Amino acid sequence: MADLRVRRSETGHTRIRNVPIAVTPEGFWCCPSPAAFQKTLKSQMNQTKSKPSSSPMTSSQKSSSQKSNTQQVGKKQNPNSSRSRNVSNEQKCVPSEVSSPALTPSPALAPATDRATKSPVENNPQRKISVGFGQQETSDVRVLVSGKENIVVRMNVHKSVLANHSSFFDEKFSRESFPMLFIEIEDCEDVEIYVETVGLMYCREMKQRLIKLSVTRVLRVLKVAESLGFHSCIKSCLEYLEAAPWVGEEEERVLSSIRGLHQNDNFGVSPILKRVSSEIPHAPKEETLAQIMELVLRSNDDRGRRDMKSLVLKLLRENSLVINGSVDICVETLYRYCRSCLDSLLNVFRQASEDGFSDKSLNDKDPVVRQISLEADNLLWLVEIMADRRVGDEFAKMWANESELATLHSKITIVSRHLVSCVTARLYVGIGRGEMLPSKDTRYMLLHIWLQPLIEDYNWLQHGCRSFDRKVVEEGIGKTILTLPLEDQQSMLLSWLGSFLKVGDNCPNLQRAFEVWWRRTFIRPHFEQQSNEP
Repeated sequence: MADLRVRRSETGHTRIRNVPIAVTPEGFWCCPSPAAFQKTLKSQMNQTKSKPSSSPMTSSQKSSSQKSNTQQVGKKQNPNSSRSRNVSNEQKCVPSEVSSPALTPSPALAPATDRATKSPVENNPQRKISVGFGQQETSDVRVLVSGKENIVVRMNVHKSVLANHSSFFDEKFSRESFPMLFIEIEDCEDVEIYVETVGLMYCREMKQRLIKLSVTRVLRVLKVAESLGFHSCIKSCLEYLEAAPWVGEEEERVLSSIRGLHQNDNFGVSPILKRVSSEIPHAPKEETLAQIMELVLRSNDDRGRRDMKSLVLKLLRENSLVINGSVDICVETLYRYCRSCLDSLLNVFRQASEDGFSDKSLNDKDPVVRQISLEADNLLWLVEIMADRRVGDEFAKMWANESELATLHSKITIVSRHLVSCVTARLYVGIGRGEMLPSKDTRYMLLHIWLQPLIEDYNWLQHGCRSFDRKVVEEGIGKTILTLPLEDQQSMLLSWLGSFLKVGDNCPNLQRAFEVWWRRTFIRPHFEQQSNEP
């Protein structure tokens, strides 16, 4: 809480400059910002500097000047009197000339007074604002709030109102017995909101006032209300936060602001916390994730399924970074979905490879073709999830054992089957990156069974699949081959060399892997032999 000083009221020390302040029937709501005050102060100073030094005036000039001034004053009296009648008797902003008559200079002494006060205004950076609440005639307390930018706000308030709404002020007033108090609060972090919060003590419908504010501003009001012990304002702010939408950075600020109030649940913090946390201590998160994945895998809308797959994959990746190795979804659940998709894919492959299938009508073939694409895309999505969690070893084994699926691959049109080759390519990339560590036999079978189908689809994947990254796939294939024993590397690379020399760019370019194998086969034995010689 800001520093507080209590002393008797003193007048005549500092001239309080006034700036336009918005006042409503329910109180003061628009405290001028430091920038607005500085602009007003600068304009007043410029007006003073712009007046030229007056030369000695003749008697006729003096009389004409006095006459024009008298006419101008007469013209201004009527609007002022009309405006003063329209100002509410309960809520109004009190100018310094009214609140402190002793500070008002007489017309004859006005120029001298301006010259006398010009230097202190320029030298002293303090700028003061006068604000009034309620009926000024009955005001019995003056609160002087000073904060950043050297802005000082003087509030003419009522002891009974502050004591009834604020435990902070009630405690301070109970210690003093002065009939008239002058309270000075120094180093206030947020003078504007401090004044607005005091104004809320005069407000009958606080909710109607808060609903016009942003979440950020309400949090500032809540902070000041908490420091003042303004309980009704705290409850109103919490009711606002419980109903208002807030996400992202606002969510973090809201939770940080109400964390200290959570210990005292009389304010109603629990309804706000329910928005971000469940009351169940151990909620079945795995079941919820499994349900979400089930819905995505069984979706029939292409665009909705594609968008949700990308979103869920992104969120699961965020989970893996936050939970620090913990398992947020059961591995058995992932493998169950993989097994289901594999069985369905094999079934539609069998249908599409039957004799006479190509002679059927488009209406008869389309459901089978769509099912192939759907199941292959689902498998590719599941492989991405398992690779992120480093739990794809068993699926690599499952895929390596699908010899029937690999055999039927060449009997299916490339337009329908190319996503199956994407699954194979993703497994090679995962092994090359170390995301999967299957056994030697599994790695060999993956290359022995699935590399040739991938080479057959390679030209289509380069030109017909936007998500296909040739360099990444070729690096993954090469690294997977180089994890095998040297004899198996030789058989795989010589088989690749025959295909590469026939089709060129329509085959994966494994020259880097070929170089490594070459050095291991022909150069390394020579160096080892030289190192072993005495």
